[in-house]
Amino acid sequence: MQDIEQNSGEDELIRLLLKRQSELNSLLEVTRAINKNTSTPLLIQMLEAILQSYLHVGRFRFLIEKDNNFACISKYGGQIEQTGILSKACASLHKIKSPESLANNANPVLSKYDYFIPIYHKNKALAYALIGDFDTSGEMLNNDLNFIQTLVNVVVVALENKKLFKERLQAERLQREMELAAEVQNMLIPLRVHKETAVEIGARYLPHQNIGGDYFDFIRLNENEFLWCIADVSGKGVSAALLMANFQATLHAWTAVEDDLTNIVERLNQKVIDNTKGERFITLFLAKYNQTTRKLNYINSGHNPTILYSNGEAVPLKLGTTMIGAFEQLPFLNQGEVDIEPGSLLFNYTDGLLDIEPSGDKKWNEELLLDFVIARGEEDPDNFNQALLDHLNFNLKGKPIDDITMLTLRIF
Repeated sequence: MQDIEQNSGEDELIRLLLKRQSELNSLLEVTRAINKNTSTPLLIQMLEAILQSYLHVGRFRFLIEKDNNFACISKYGGQIEQTGILSKACASLHKIKSPESLANNANPVLSKYDYFIPIYHKNKALAYALIGDFDTSGEMLNNDLNFIQTLVNVVVVALENKKLFKERLQAERLQREMELAAEVQNMLIPLRVHKETAVEIGARYLPHQNIGGDYFDFIRLNENEFLWCIADVSGKGVSAALLMANFQATLHAWTAVEDDLTNIVERLNQKVIDNTKGERFITLFLAKYNQTTRKLNYINSGHNPTILYSNGEAVPLKLGTTMIGAFEQLPFLNQGEVDIEPGSLLFNYTDGLLDIEPSGDKKWNEELLLDFVIARGEEDPDNFNQALLDHLNFNLKGKPIDDITMLTLRIF
């Protein structure tokens, strides 16, 4: 009899050792797969195979936290429940932090399973596992439950690391995209201060973030004529910067061979449509000045109107059309013409200047901007721009919510 009991004990020990060896081999296989950056579906398949083959788990549900909700990423055995129902049932056990028997549980969903296994990190639930139809002996139960919890925890950590790595890659990619876009835009912004016999120019560009969608340009056409524009491209990032670069190239190409602003704007509209298929648009103020005739021709394409200051009066230049790139054919197109008196100031800006949110009961709008231009219109362009920024900073104390670009010209 003693020999029989001794043999039985040895057999049980051997069985236990073999089982532990199988568990270690399973963990080793999963760890190797994780180190090889195995895909999530394959990791889940390995988990399911281990649970079914080694541990004889007949029913399994594995829910993992994602964006403050739980998604069921593994399910086999029995009738499949809706994820929302499973998640709500598991959440009712939020106070349980270790494997728990579901015997006699009152919840009709949970009562179909044998055990509940939660995975927590710093009091935050990362995952829930439900196991049912679990064929194991009483002596091995605690060991098996602990092993399942360890196995599930390893998979959860791997998935969390995958998520963090993906987020880091996306952040790095976005950062690089912003850097590239900023480099493109810096190449497109042509000047800050410019002065010649006929005109003096001051420009300020204040991006709200690293890269904005604003653009301005000044082109000397010949000894008697020059052209300038200010524009705002919808969107941010590399795609907006590339659209801006293409827009600049098209503008320079057509202004070199085309005298009529109407034709130039139509060509620009068609080019933006071809490139973006109507998914992006550009607001634009485009003007050409003849020093001999002192006539200014302009087209405002849905942009904030340039303000002309002369002899103590400020007039917004509004004639033009709708934004570029919104329609295959521009619905209307009117070209404005203005006689320019010596010493006139032309103030161009993007909508970020008016989008500033003043603090307290302060107000800021186009009418108040006109008043400012009248009050400071005799300043030279660079001083005018700085005075306006000082006014915004010290008087309004507001915060910009978009890019601000100012292009100011004094025509002699």
